This record gives sequence, structure tokens and C-alpha cells, in this order.
Amino acid sequence: MTKLRNAKKSTPAPHKIAVLAYKGLCTFEFGIAVELFGLPRPELERWYAFEVCGLEKGPLRATGGVSVMPRIGLSGLLRADTILIPGWRNPDEPPPPRLIRTLLAAHKRGARLVSICSGIFVLAATGLLDGRRATTHWKYVEKLSSAFPSIQLQPDVLYVDEGDILTSAGSAAGIDLCLHIIRKDFGTLIANKVARRLVVSPHREGGQAQFIDTPVGEPSSPWLSNLLEWIQKRLHDNITVEELADHARMSKRTLTRRFAASTGSSPLEWVTSLRIRRAKDLLETTALSVEEVADRCGFGSAPTLRHHFRTRVRLTPNGYRARFQRGPDRVDR
Repeated sequence: MTKLRNAKKSTPAPHKIAVLAYKGLCTFEFGIAVELFGLPRPELERWYAFEVCGLEKGPLRATGGVSVMPRIGLSGLLRADTILIPGWRNPDEPPPPRLIRTLLAAHKRGARLVSICSGIFVLAATGLLDGRRATTHWKYVEKLSSAFPSIQLQPDVLYVDEGDILTSAGSAAGIDLCLHIIRKDFGTLIANKVARRLVVSPHREGGQAQFIDTPVGEPSSPWLSNLLEWIQKRLHDNITVEELADHARMSKRTLTRRFAASTGSSPLEWVTSLRIRRAKDLLETTALSVEEVADRCGFGSAPTLRHHFRTRVRLTPNGYRARFQRGPDRVDR
């Protein structure tokens, strides 16, 4: 009897994500990695394979008295498609040479490297960030810049994607970065489902400036939240600073000053960022032409939309659509 071969189409191996654990582990950053990548998601046909790799032998004591017992050591990093560094125990402590060697070997074979917050100090020590863009928590910017001057630090963003190396700002920005990775790997619909389960925004606009001693409004003065709600409903219109000031019931000069103090940007810059976000949503989820997207987002014309995309997203609208408008079962790496 002839044996049938290839009767069933083989299923691609799941994308392997390895998270580094170490003595003094940053618990929150580690929890982000577990929640975003390691949580079982039976509602999805495909998901990541997740593994925790210990720098030292366990149990590893984490911040807050929690202990982690990895089942494998650094050798697990060499089998990973993505390696995530969830913070680092002390920015003044150089990572062990064997960890650096392992990361370099993993990267050479094609692994994607990711850091959350202070985890960038580990990636920086590999030399792989020299001459490249990266970010970290605003309180570490000066220290990192002094220790690794070849890195092109972007201090006012939530995360930076350099393709094979990705870095996030403060701890919570790790959520934004991990959702971005899911969006790249599985598409917008899946990323939105994960965000909904976490009860967080699928994509936050803005940068770290809005978190550095700049509270967005006060309970006794909700002018900003009311103004932002008003803007959201009128993005397709030609919004002027005069109209914003009139709605906020203050002078243009006062509006500009208070807006910058609260958000880190000017009113019109904020409007543009909201329009970019809406354009991204439309490019990811619809088949509208670039001209139609520009009109719905208030840019007025396709050339204007293309200009702002090249400036802020560093992609053309069609290039962005080609990269992010994907089926829910697609993983690139």
C-alpha cells in the first residue's frame, strides 16, 4: 500500500519570543512581556511561542519579592526569533560579557532584539545601536547619551522601530511597543483585539513630553479634555488656532502656552498628530484611496497627506498601507 505524503499542509512554526530574566528583575516590564506575548490566546489560530531565559540559575528574585524560575538559560536566546530585555537592574552595571556574546550571536542569525525602558543599556553594550536611533525613559537619556554617544537618541517618543532592533521609553511605553510588534507580525485587527483585552488604547499618539511634569488638565479645569473631544469630531474640517482659542474661551497666546505646558506640543501639531492617527486607521482597515483618506482626515489633498507621512511616519501612505494592512494570520519573521 502506497503511503500518502503531504496529505496535510504543514503549519508554520510559531514565532519564538524569548524574555531575559535576571537577578533584580524589573517586575512590571517582565509582566508586560508575559501579558502581551506569553498569555495563551485560544481565540486566535496562531500565536507566539513564549519562553523565559535566565541569566543566572534560579530562582531569580524580582522587584517586590517575586521569584521567577526560568526553565532554560541563555542558550534559549539562540533559538529565539525575538529577544526581549525587560529593563535592566542597574544602568551603572555593565551586562555580563556572556550575555553580550549571546545577544550578538542571536542577532547575527537573524533574531529581533527589543528593550523596554532601562533594558536599552543591555542592547547599547552590544554596540548594535551605534549610529542608530533609539529611545529610553526620559530620566536615563543623559546617562545613556554620555555612556554611548554614538546612539542617535530620540528622547521625545514612546518607542523607536529600527527593524531588527526596537526600543521603548518608560515602562508603560513597553505596552505601546509590544502592541506595535503584534501589529507588525499579525496585523491591525489582532493588535486591536489584544489591546481591547488589556483595556488600553491600540495606539497612543504623542511622546514622552506629555509625561514629564505636564499633567493633562485638572478636575477643576477640564478645558483641555473638552477641547480635544471637540477637535476629534472636526478633524475633517479646516481647524484654525483662532477657532480652538474661541472654543476654549481664551486668547490665542494663552491657548498656545497652556497647550504646550499640558501636551508638549502646539495646538496645530496636536491636530496634525490626530489626523495622522486617523489616516493610519483608514489605511490599515479600508480600501479608500489616498485622496479619500486625505479628505476624511482634514489634510485637504493627497500631497499634503504624503508630506506629513514622510515627515512623521517616514513612509508614504501607500508604503504604510502595504506594511500594515494585513491578514490576521500573517507573521513576517
